[in-house]
Amino acid sequence: MKQFLITLSAVVVGMMIVLIGIPVAVITMIASSAQPPTRGDVVISLDLRQKMSDQAAGGPFDFLTGRTLSTMEVVTTLHRAADDPKVKAVLVRLPEGGMSPAAAEEIREAIIHVRRASKPVIAHSQGLYPGSMVISSYMLGSSASELWMQPRSSFQVTGISTSEMFFKDAFDKYGISAQYEQRAEFKNAVNPYLYNDFTPEHREATLSWMGSIYQSMIANIAADRRIDAAALKTTLEAGPYGAEKALELGLISNLGQVHDAEEAAKKRGTNAKMVDLNDYARTLLPENKGEVIAVIDGEGAIMTGKGSGGFGSQKMMMSDDVSEAFYTAIKDPKVKAIVFRVSSPGGSDTASAQIAEAMKDAKEAGKPVVVSMGDYAASGGYWIASGASSIVANPSTLTGSIGVFGGKFAIGDALSRFGVDIKDIHVGGDYTEVFSEAKGFSPGQRAALSSWMDQIYNSFITHVAAGRNLPEDKVRELAKGRVWTGAQAVDLRLVDKAGGFFAAVDTAKSLAKIDASATVRLVRYPNKPSMFGGVRNNVQMSLTGLKTLSFLGWAMSDPKAEAVIDRVADERLRDQGANVMAPEPYTASAR
Repeated sequence: MKQFLITLSAVVVGMMIVLIGIPVAVITMIASSAQPPTRGDVVISLDLRQKMSDQAAGGPFDFLTGRTLSTMEVVTTLHRAADDPKVKAVLVRLPEGGMSPAAAEEIREAIIHVRRASKPVIAHSQGLYPGSMVISSYMLGSSASELWMQPRSSFQVTGISTSEMFFKDAFDKYGISAQYEQRAEFKNAVNPYLYNDFTPEHREATLSWMGSIYQSMIANIAADRRIDAAALKTTLEAGPYGAEKALELGLISNLGQVHDAEEAAKKRGTNAKMVDLNDYARTLLPENKGEVIAVIDGEGAIMTGKGSGGFGSQKMMMSDDVSEAFYTAIKDPKVKAIVFRVSSPGGSDTASAQIAEAMKDAKEAGKPVVVSMGDYAASGGYWIASGASSIVANPSTLTGSIGVFGGKFAIGDALSRFGVDIKDIHVGGDYTEVFSEAKGFSPGQRAALSSWMDQIYNSFITHVAAGRNLPEDKVRELAKGRVWTGAQAVDLRLVDKAGGFFAAVDTAKSLAKIDASATVRLVRYPNKPSMFGGVRNNVQMSLTGLKTLSFLGWAMSDPKAEAVIDRVADERLRDQGANVMAPEPYTASAR
């Protein structure tokens, strides 16, 4: 009885916290988001050292996952700040180990836009250390009016590096067989499981996109710092340097602590107050003039269904949600055009096709669709984009990867060495057991899988050829699973224009026959779910009380939680068989 009362008390307390605490938190959030406009002179503080996504949080509990900043929020807020007479300057804190080159390029354009409004931008770095893309941090800092570094900090910007871990020899040693089909030779997502070194095609493609990004970074830095590009490249590659030497070489403009840079920025106004970019954004009122252009977000792996993945998980592009957003925009007579922001490595072929069909329906309804590519729009991400009225990509966006792979790991032999046996049983045809982990493919299974791969690959090529108005033979030549940068894709006619989100908006205005100088309203479709609706849909209100709260606390604080939840998503993609996937960009490899 005593134990029952203790358990009941725990349940009651848990339910009270869930039923009362969440509404109170929601009310507090609503109140904090309804702050009056900031008064007096303002210096906006933008800290890029935190983890960033491409697009704004979309789920009702995304504010709990630590994703507090997105490229889209930064860019759109800086554009509003450029027109705000209260804003006198912007202070940018640079990440020490690099960031996504495409995001850096897009934020660079926003910084230049602020500077063109006669508002100085001061960037500060506490050191630039070796990383795969540290040059992107330096490029972004170089676009500022002044680039400060902390005294005696490191300036180690000497190029771009990458590495890949290959598992083939270990798999052979322990009896694991990677059974995969690829279309085609440049579709190298699973190469680390099949080989013990880079294939010639894998090496060629990786060096190609790395070289393209490096060239874009050097060109931007040289233009912003008014340095000859060849001389800049020579100077950088002769490093590393200390901050004092970097100043002497003209690579930076000032030495000083963060406090010094802050004070320099505040002096641009009268008793100016430092305001975080997110806090400033919450004071902005929605724009309510001009024709409406719908903005539809799509970030993460492409999957069938609804929802965003739940607590702490990575963002996913759910085909039902994105398609519904298109059809909502189609039905709205106020919408004149659609900008579809895509940042995805790919995913399910059927989910990609579903979204592509919704985009086609929007175009047939007389509403042009312009795709704005974020960090990457590869494989399934490009499948979707290729049918747009126009495609705009940042020069360093990773795109293309027109290809497909599918298969499995056969681990029966490996497990048998530890006394674990997998035994299959089935009814029906031989293909029923095609994805069994017990053994490799039979000749008939591999032939059937290969045929399926060919069907998906050929469908992909046909779709791209029609969407881009290119001969199929030309697309097949460009495809083969190869990753291109946005700059390369423009030359290959896979992308129409190099630029960021606002370049895509300008293109949408043109296609919708809206005057180039006219103000437009950018309206997100669908609107974000309400907090209380999110509680109803995302929290299971059952008599689990403290267990529920314990799980939520774990999911929001333990790094292992994100890995577990992400694995569920990965398993679901794997279970769908053939995937048009590319890898995480700018890390170990482009797959």
